[in-house]
Amino acid sequence: MQKRRMSTEMEFDANEEKLKTLCISSLDEEEDDEAQVDETDDPDLYNDEDDDDEEQVPVTLGFVEKPKNTWSLLRHYFPSKAGGTPAWLDPINLPSEKSSLCDFCGEPLQFLLQVYAPLTEESTFHRTLFVFMCPSMACLLHDQHEQWKRHPEKPCRSVKVFRCQLPRTNSFYSSNAPSEDGTEQHLTAGATLCNWCGTWKGDKVCSSCRKARYCSGKHQAAHWRSGHRLGCTQLHTSLELSESAASNSLWPQYVITNEDECEFEHEMSDSEYSNALVSGNRVDESVKSLMNDFAGDDDKRSWASFQEIISRAPEQVLRYCRSAKAKALWPVHSGRPSRSDIPACNYCGGTRVFEFQVLPQLLYYFGVQNDVDSLDWATIVVYTCEGSCKGNEGYKEEFAWVQLASQSAP
Repeated sequence: MQKRRMSTEMEFDANEEKLKTLCISSLDEEEDDEAQVDETDDPDLYNDEDDDDEEQVPVTLGFVEKPKNTWSLLRHYFPSKAGGTPAWLDPINLPSEKSSLCDFCGEPLQFLLQVYAPLTEESTFHRTLFVFMCPSMACLLHDQHEQWKRHPEKPCRSVKVFRCQLPRTNSFYSSNAPSEDGTEQHLTAGATLCNWCGTWKGDKVCSSCRKARYCSGKHQAAHWRSGHRLGCTQLHTSLELSESAASNSLWPQYVITNEDECEFEHEMSDSEYSNALVSGNRVDESVKSLMNDFAGDDDKRSWASFQEIISRAPEQVLRYCRSAKAKALWPVHSGRPSRSDIPACNYCGGTRVFEFQVLPQLLYYFGVQNDVDSLDWATIVVYTCEGSCKGNEGYKEEFAWVQLASQSAP
């Protein structure tokens, strides 16, 4: 079936059920020594035991594919995309320098993906969620353990989520739908971005050519080592810097397309598996490998259930659902949050609720090798302000819960 772009056409009468306000259902009580949660004293632990008896809510699956036209990923076409550089919705008021860094190693975070998810209110006519992470597995292991500290004064994270929203009438974009031929132009130029990563605001200038801009001294040094030292003096004359990022370590760029999960509610045949990029054999090998790491029956049952659902569309990289009964699909029984582990919105104090989750299949498309120290996760679950509150900030930081297949100490 032909896949649709996820919310790339502006839906001025956005009334779809999947974009309504949601609450999370409760999940199974769990044992977790690291979280030091007393199950008898915490009735808010999530509960999945009655899944079969609950009404199923529609889930939108996200897939990645190479863009047919590069212009379709420009910010004024409101894309959902993975890898490469972000298409900032608010192109000027970007997250602060501190927010752009991994809180463990201090390196600038790398762009993972963004989801265009407008809501029905005027203030959320345009709404995009951005996910960034440090590509270091060591930092992700620290992140996993840091998140168990309930609401620390200074939370340390290597995975960060930012929410940006605009009304239909704004200073950056036309109030009319963009043309689908690549001729559309945005109304306002954006902030000058780092010439190395093409992601964060370039507040620092090369002291020699005075043209190259950087978000950090580390990216300036990386650009210098990669060849800028040879071309730097020439920039004084005729040469101009390329608008694309100079870094060769960014993840490859894809457009995110979507399908309703109900379209895949059948058993995949052998021929369908053979045509899938993430093949049935690869899934089976992953299951066997991870099953060997699970000591408890609860983890094995949880993983088997997860794989049964995922195998209907093994190429999915994202699961999105905004419904009153929506909840995450957890690959592992251990390492899941309780309600009190999900902090309230930093800006309005309201409840944060599940909106979408990122699956490890994305790493396959990014070409991440299956090595001991390679980046890996079981799932990254994104929680956002239930009311999607307004405010003066261009980008509001939301919350991501990282679940790893192994809950071992870093």
